Amino acid sequence: MENAKNELLCRVGPGAPMGDLLRRYWMPIGGASELDDNPVKAVRLFGEDLVLFKDLSGNYGLLDRHCPHRRADLSYGFVEKEGIRCNYHGWLIDHKGGCVEQPFEDTFNPKSPLRKKCTSPAYPVKELAGLLWAYMGPDPAPELPVWDPFTWKNGFVEVAIAHIPCNWFQCQENSIDPVHFEWMHDNWGKRQRGEMDYSPKHKKLGFEEFDYGFTYKRIREGATEDDPLWTIGRVTLWPNGFYLGSHFEWRVPIDDENTLSVCWFFTRVPIEQEPYIQNRIPTWTGPIKDSNGRWISSHIINQDIIAWVGQGAIADRTKELLGSSDRGIAMIRNKFFEDMQAVQEGRDPKGIIRDPEVAKKVLLPIATPKQQRDGMVKKDWMADPYFSRRSTGFPWLYGQPDEVWNEYANAMGIDPGRRDPRETAVV
Repeated sequence: MENAKNELLCRVGPGAPMGDLLRRYWMPIGGASELDDNPVKAVRLFGEDLVLFKDLSGNYGLLDRHCPHRRADLSYGFVEKEGIRCNYHGWLIDHKGGCVEQPFEDTFNPKSPLRKKCTSPAYPVKELAGLLWAYMGPDPAPELPVWDPFTWKNGFVEVAIAHIPCNWFQCQENSIDPVHFEWMHDNWGKRQRGEMDYSPKHKKLGFEEFDYGFTYKRIREGATEDDPLWTIGRVTLWPNGFYLGSHFEWRVPIDDENTLSVCWFFTRVPIEQEPYIQNRIPTWTGPIKDSNGRWISSHIINQDIIAWVGQGAIADRTKELLGSSDRGIAMIRNKFFEDMQAVQEGRDPKGIIRDPEVAKKVLLPIATPKQQRDGMVKKDWMADPYFSRRSTGFPWLYGQPDEVWNEYANAMGIDPGRRDPRETAVV
């Protein structure tokens, strides 16, 4: 790949073609429960330093990190009924970026036009499925899609976050690379457990485009073309997501060299545990390095992270050699180039939803609908390969807090003591 094209794929700051494209979509920027204990949080998105907050009226705000008065850091401000108040001189900024109060100016010169001149860049924020979503693009904003799993009942939901020191695109390309499962997650996992055999090889791959992304399909040794991983496949969700039936993963650019990984997990409770109503969706952040500075390799997403950061802060694609397994990667790269051109020409890119009725419930291909959506009795739940693994821990990302595990175990009706000791090992 030419370096100029690689630059187009990777640069996400204001004015960059890829940054302009990604800003056309609602982006998950964290869990709503993160603001429960402290309603103000410093964030960085698309190369912009911002402050996220929830005021005492329940409004979410996402503003320039710096107060428009003297540029103090608003992440040290405090929320009130109408917005966030700067701790330096008390100016109060609402969730839309307008200045509500300027305490000294309002007293000394109440007719001053200064307040009308005082505005802060502000982006809309919505809460959906326990996630906070921001839109940083031009008006009119598209609809925020309610993906079908967000409507499922009787499940335990959690949001897991990681901060990854590399460009977002090498993370997203992983979402359409099925062969890495065989080696990075299966064979490497076997070696870490001291096993010397190999997992079933991939024999056939397929890649298809649909309205909201791409699907990859595969057949491994021992499987047939009746396997749902071939007939239905898994979803590379446009533009920066991954959907596996039980969970979503999004790779949100922090800047050109850092990525916010936001993952949403749903685990269906056994039928005997119904009805299950979750009052609060927990959010937690997992460490990605151990105490020796080595990347943690025990969990699935942690293994992915090692591959992503191993390519460098920004992968040099001029030096890569693509093979037959990389057809999907070539497909999404070409689509991104097309979408960047569409945005420059004033057209909507792929997957944008403008119809509110369509956005109310958006179906996605799912290879295991009964397992995830319809439920099963406890005996079958414990015998199922996926759920039996989930009965001893959280295999996706290292660092699930004890309190989240205990809440999960209670929801599933299992003994919290079943947890694998390796889940809580000091790293």
